[in-house]
Amino acid sequence: MRIMIMDGQGGGVGRSLVEELRLKYPEAELIAVGTNAAATSNMMKGGTALGATGENAVIYNSVRVDAIVGPVGIVVANAMLGEITPKMAEAVASNPRVLLIPVNRCHVQVMGVENKKLGDYIKEAVDKL
Repeated sequence: MRIMIMDGQGGGVGRSLVEELRLKYPEAELIAVGTNAAATSNMMKGGTALGATGENAVIYNSVRVDAIVGPVGIVVANAMLGEITPKMAEAVASNPRVLLIPVNRCHVQVMGVENKKLGDYIKEAVDKL
């Protein structure tokens, strides 16, 4: 299984996802894709050797993976203080399997979502894969 972990800003959510995925699915190919170099670098410190940065990396890898995991903002144009371009959001949303972590910092609130700790949402997403 090829899994793309996407994040922006500091890459903290993405790094936590990489760490959990590496433990649960050691045979999976994990690809860290950041909207900026700092996010990509931080995710790679979580335990993946594959990483890429920027709009083209998001578009290129979105069609080549079995699933994409990241904060809800990765499917919202101009989220993460403008780091998510409309083309990035479209590419991610076009993948048939996208698991989103609800994070209210992305200027999106998902109604009906329980108020859980970020780590609980990350474990839940990893379990659903």
